[in-house]
Amino acid sequence: MRLDVVSLTPEAFAPLQGLGVIGRAFAAGRAELHVHNPRDFATDRYRKVDDEPYGGGAGMVLKPEPVFAAFESIPVQPRRRTLLMSPQGQPLAQVDLRRWAADYDQLVFLCGHYEGFDERIRSLADEEVSIGDFVLTGGELPAMTIINGVVRLLPGTVGTQACLEEESHSALLLEHPHYTRPADFRGMGVPDVLRSGDHGAIARWRAEQQEERTRERRPDLYARWQEKQQN
Repeated sequence: MRLDVVSLTPEAFAPLQGLGVIGRAFAAGRAELHVHNPRDFATDRYRKVDDEPYGGGAGMVLKPEPVFAAFESIPVQPRRRTLLMSPQGQPLAQVDLRRWAADYDQLVFLCGHYEGFDERIRSLADEEVSIGDFVLTGGELPAMTIINGVVRLLPGTVGTQACLEEESHSALLLEHPHYTRPADFRGMGVPDVLRSGDHGAIARWRAEQQEERTRERRPDLYARWQEKQQN
């Protein structure tokens, strides 16, 4: 998969290249990352990428010309999707990461900065995405979050497919608890069922734990799961 990022701080993405399984996925060629700085496409002597907002107001607004030029310089793959990082976007969900990983060969990320971006930049995007109801200084952290979430879903990145299928949010339920050795640690033990060798009982316990955890911690997800079970 080809990943292209339009960002004023390209150096922010360098750590991804060495980040555990994500870094190994880049090294193995499962994904490739390209960062494009709009400042390199500014046409004035000061390489200006922002300006005062029409109508007045605080802060500076990202200009459309250098962003469009950076975007239009990116090679186009047949199955491409452009994502605009914005607190006004749709909340990110695991189903989105799975869809992007499965349906597209190229993802382009547009990262805003300063007070905001010229409204016309929105016309470049297929989707607007938010990672939460809060505001950051730019779209770089949201873009890195999505890159991490998508690349780990690419075939060969994570050891087994079962790891991806059983984790939280894959089927609306949160993941069940995990334990490893020692069997007793500071008076905290491992549930007997996990040491029983009865795979059927273990599967039932894990399913029950998923339901219980989701009901207690994320009643909104639990309600959606119940509705799905009834349909």
